[in-house]
Amino acid sequence: MERTIVVNDKEIRMKASALIPRLYRFKFGRDMVKDMMALRKAYNRVQKLPQDATDEEREEAQLSEMDLTIFENVAYIMAKHADASLPDSPDEWLDGFEMFSIYEVLPQILELWGVSTATTSIPKKK
Repeated sequence: MERTIVVNDKEIRMKASALIPRLYRFKFGRDMVKDMMALRKAYNRVQKLPQDATDEEREEAQLSEMDLTIFENVAYIMAKHADASLPDSPDEWLDGFEMFSIYEVLPQILELWGVSTATTSIPKKK
C-alpha cells in the first residue's frame, strides 16, 4: 500500500508492504512489529489524556525519546521504500524538514501500517 502524506507543505510518498519489517530489521537491527505495537500504545496513551490533566500527567503521557526514534525510523523506511532516491541515512532525510508536529504525521503512519498488516483471511474457528 502506498500513500502520500503532507509534512510542512511537502508531499512525502510512503509505502508499506511485507518487505518493510525486513528493511527495518536490516537497517536498524530491531523488530518493527514490536516497535510499532509499542509506538501505537504510547500514542494511544497520549490521545486518552483528559483535557484537565495535570502537568505531571501530561509529562508522563508524552512520547519517550525511544518512541520518537521509532517514529523517525519507521517514517524513513516507509519513505525510502516508496522512493529509493532518498538519502541512505534517516538523519540526512530528516534534515530536509523544518520542525513539524509528530502528532499530525504519526496517525497517518499508524493507519498505513495498520492497513498493510490487516488480514484478509477468515478464521475457521470463532
